[in-house]
Amino acid sequence: MRVLLTGGSGFIGSHVAVALAAAGHEPLIVDDLSNSRGGVVERIRELARMPIPALVADVRDEASVSEFLAAHGRVDAVVHLAGLKAVGESVADPVRYYDVNLSSTLAVLRLMSAHGIDAMVFSSSATVYGSAGTMPLAEDGAVGAGIANPYGRTKYMIEEILRDVCAAEPSFRCTALRYFNPVGAHPSGLLGEDPLGVPNNLMPVVAKVAGGILDSVSIFGTDYPTRDGTGERDYVHVQDLARGHVRALEELAPGFDAVNLGTGEPASVLDVIRAYGDASGREIPYRLNARRPGDLAVAFADVEKAARELGWTAELTLADACRDDWRWRQATAD
Repeated sequence: MRVLLTGGSGFIGSHVAVALAAAGHEPLIVDDLSNSRGGVVERIRELARMPIPALVADVRDEASVSEFLAAHGRVDAVVHLAGLKAVGESVADPVRYYDVNLSSTLAVLRLMSAHGIDAMVFSSSATVYGSAGTMPLAEDGAVGAGIANPYGRTKYMIEEILRDVCAAEPSFRCTALRYFNPVGAHPSGLLGEDPLGVPNNLMPVVAKVAGGILDSVSIFGTDYPTRDGTGERDYVHVQDLARGHVRALEELAPGFDAVNLGTGEPASVLDVIRAYGDASGREIPYRLNARRPGDLAVAFADVEKAARELGWTAELTLADACRDDWRWRQATAD
């Protein structure tokens, strides 16, 4: 299967590209490199052991992407990962987030129509569940209500667009993968998460503290009704996520579907700090702060549908993710 990856040099996209190649598929990458470091495509090619074509462009540049697609023959499917993803930034600049995330999806759908591509795996998010309070979060539960930020609302809106496309075009196949909290790195040490600017997610912050770049981790909320009072989330290794994309592509059926990718096991903020400290052999100082508005005490996935429909379950642990992330950071520090 020849597969176009939009945002294919980002954290998740780069791992998906390698996983696709390992499964015998042919990835093509389009990425504007707005949130990835130089040299990622070369490392993807090294791990994939194949000359993966790549175009540096915004997917909204439909003429350039169309020319790229036409130059590489029949493309069977798209994995759509391109878009902005920083929650705090989306609150500060909502217009940019709605513009980029929605218009890039519409551009991809127009390109798919023009090139006769009717299969998509979409990079969605557990944020679409909003303030849903019943755990674990299942795909047949409520979505859309109480989403706390524009980033999450763009993911929900895109899912609705894709539902409408599937309803209008009965042959169109689409699965939205609702990620929980992606962590970890490729075990080779060649690929990992390196967000530009100030990191928004917990593990990159913890890693920067372990590496002496930041002084401490800020913990927001220590009085939640959890095992240790800190918030609990479902941390899924990026290698497991990458496998999930391959399985979703291979199991696509007509219509719209949504599938959670998570472990089904929540871990607390203190669990992550301790696990990363163990992996790095470093002390991880932290500061206790009041809760942030909108944060849930606990959020984790119901993973039965992924097992049933995709034959996928998470295989790697939080300890594995911390070990792989630390290895990658040590390798890139050399």
